[in-house]
Amino acid sequence: MENTDFNAGQPGDTRKRIVQAFVEHVLQTGRPPASVFKFAQDLGISEEEFYRYFTSFQGVKSDVWDQIFDETFAMMHAQEVYQSYSAKEKLLSFYYTWVEVLKKHRSYLLALYEGHPNLHKITPQEVRSFREKFKEFAKGLIQEGKAEGEIVDRKYISDKYDDALWLKTLFLFQFWLKDTSVSFEKTDVAIEKTVTLAFDLIGRTALDSFVDLAKFLYQSK
Repeated sequence: MENTDFNAGQPGDTRKRIVQAFVEHVLQTGRPPASVFKFAQDLGISEEEFYRYFTSFQGVKSDVWDQIFDETFAMMHAQEVYQSYSAKEKLLSFYYTWVEVLKKHRSYLLALYEGHPNLHKITPQEVRSFREKFKEFAKGLIQEGKAEGEIVDRKYISDKYDDALWLKTLFLFQFWLKDTSVSFEKTDVAIEKTVTLAFDLIGRTALDSFVDLAKFLYQSK
């Protein structure tokens, strides 16, 4: 069976037992449990006890996404060379590491999200916390990129850079779900091209150079 650990922890940890049991149910049936009551009964806890930790199955799915992000973040920062990377290289590192983590749980993710309508246009409730964590990470990269001149600070637009990167993250997730290439080679190419395009758009362009020159010539009169 596919690895479903998700940091299952000690047997006595009810919250982690709930998450583990939920993931295993999805893997075995291809769908979430039908009801909290039946799920709790099968797990040997009361429905009331389930609600001490989660208000719904959406909360359980959100917990799984949080763990995926946290594992990605930890693995990425464990690389000795990570801190020496440029902003672009750090974003590439995040996506490549993220896909490695996603691979461990592909069957679970396919069961829940394969064929999800308009996944690239909406933010499902269960990934909202993941989204906020990613956007915080992206904002840090953007600040670094601006400081190093890798990213251009543009009035009214710069504040939306993190949103643009989040949309690219959803796109890559949907691409990976559909990818049937060996070792997901096409996803690796999509990551490279997506990040390159992103930094072409938020980085310094010929237009920025022209504006700088125009300002210089005007101020030099």
